[in-house]
Amino acid sequence: MTFANIWQQHDFAEIGRAIQRKTAADVQRTLARVGTGLDLDDLAALLSPAAAPFLEDMAQLSQRLTVERFGRTMQLYAPMYLTNICANVCTYCGFSAKNRILRKALNDAEILAEADVLQAHGFDHVLLVTGESSRYGAAYLSNALRLLRPRFSNLSMEVQPLTEAEYAALRVDGLSAVFVYQETYNAHVYAQHHLKGPKMDMAYRLDTPDRLGAAGLKKIGLGALYGLSDWRAESWFVGLHLQHLERRHWRTRYSISFPRLRPHEGSEIDITAFNERDLVQAACAFRLFSQEVELALSTREGAVFRDHALGLGFTAMSAGSRTNPGGYAGAIESLKQFDIDDDRSPAEVSVLLRSRGYDPVWKDWDSTYDASDVRCPPAQKAPVIRVFPIGSVV
Repeated sequence: MTFANIWQQHDFAEIGRAIQRKTAADVQRTLARVGTGLDLDDLAALLSPAAAPFLEDMAQLSQRLTVERFGRTMQLYAPMYLTNICANVCTYCGFSAKNRILRKALNDAEILAEADVLQAHGFDHVLLVTGESSRYGAAYLSNALRLLRPRFSNLSMEVQPLTEAEYAALRVDGLSAVFVYQETYNAHVYAQHHLKGPKMDMAYRLDTPDRLGAAGLKKIGLGALYGLSDWRAESWFVGLHLQHLERRHWRTRYSISFPRLRPHEGSEIDITAFNERDLVQAACAFRLFSQEVELALSTREGAVFRDHALGLGFTAMSAGSRTNPGGYAGAIESLKQFDIDDDRSPAEVSVLLRSRGYDPVWKDWDSTYDASDVRCPPAQKAPVIRVFPIGSVV
């Protein structure tokens, strides 16, 4: 059974109502059970409004569990945008096919120029990003991987959904991980925001992580685009998706991101509230729900918030990001996908991490190791982090 079959068994609106009905007693019972194996009902309690008074307790637990499992380390990565050419019309994206923008797909020399800049910054983990276009599908991606594999220990992708066979071939070319965000698990809202193109097929996108697991990818990234629908229900469905994948593709590692809508080229859309305090609650809820899942914090968020939030369960951060093809080398004019908020250099982020007692790690893993061989560093005692500074910037 694929995830699309499981997803169809749950009503999005009813899940949202069930989360709203959770009580303080439900949250207390869940917190008392952390570390014993939480279920989706527990995740609902941690995502509920009733959990708000317990956010500091959740934050301290989240930090302790993260340090025990991952040590005081933070993976640093950078997105490399290869194209902004897209066949989809999506209301929330600057790359939407309806936007009259300068389109660009990097050639070999331009890809290597971007690699030169990222290597100079110290990155050994690069996330390749494209618009969704069959013109720049598996063959184009395979070529990019072969160009970059000698340069970087770890290459991951956030591109259009592909077939299992295509993923398996790209894995041979050096692909280690794929991040595929569902955007929204609300079928009605999904249809409202995906107006044209292959991305209209919601079921095919829902089943993409299953194809990745079957193809043997070492890591799969999940997430929703927060701001399109009820964030609490979206997060619960991400948890449902994670649970399904961990059971079916148990050899694979998993990562969750919490991207919030950012300013972009094109029409303005109504945004469902999801503030910084909500993001903290969602991240802490996932750390308590799963001590193994990796949590990523992107430059969509501001520097002040990232500085306060980095110790609350996150294990990876982007730094110095550019969201347009050729954005690092700077010699190409092209439209960025969205505006970033934290524009500090990778070096500045690294200095900040060290000042907080964290070791910046510039790659995910080395090619000589398989995911099953990774061992976490010894646990270290972590200082207590209070939520109040984060709340002050909400």
